[in-house]
Amino acid sequence: MTAKTIAVFPGTFDPVTKGHLDIVARGAQLFDEVVVAIGINTKKTTLFDLDQRTKWLEETFAPFPNVRIDHYEGLTVEYCDQIGAKFLLRGLRNGSDFDYESHIAQLNKDLSHGIETVFILSSPGLSYISSTLVRDLILHEGEYQRYMPDGLTGI
Repeated sequence: MTAKTIAVFPGTFDPVTKGHLDIVARGAQLFDEVVVAIGINTKKTTLFDLDQRTKWLEETFAPFPNVRIDHYEGLTVEYCDQIGAKFLLRGLRNGSDFDYESHIAQLNKDLSHGIETVFILSSPGLSYISSTLVRDLILHEGEYQRYMPDGLTGI
């Protein structure tokens, strides 16, 4: 019997964007299970609380039977080990993302003794979307809705 392939897509998701949806939807075609995992960093201030971010992720990924939502504290590789995940799923919007993410991927592989990071390039038209941009639009009462998955409530 073959072991189930589990990938973790970590982030703060403050808030979730159409870019996140794009990467997870495509990753869900590659892995038996994708765990969208909210990393909790007590030193990082978020605009939205954990409950709100969890609710949005649950709404966004409800149509995907092999995607589940979770949260964790500590090192991502330790969380992966706890749930039996052998892969990290990461999205790349541009070359700067690759430079940053490749260093993290190498460190994670070394720390975990072999976890593999799988990179998925952003779909055309989504590469400029980031949670930072969406947060700024929300804070300044700009048109943020088009950058978030449809139908989310609570802003």
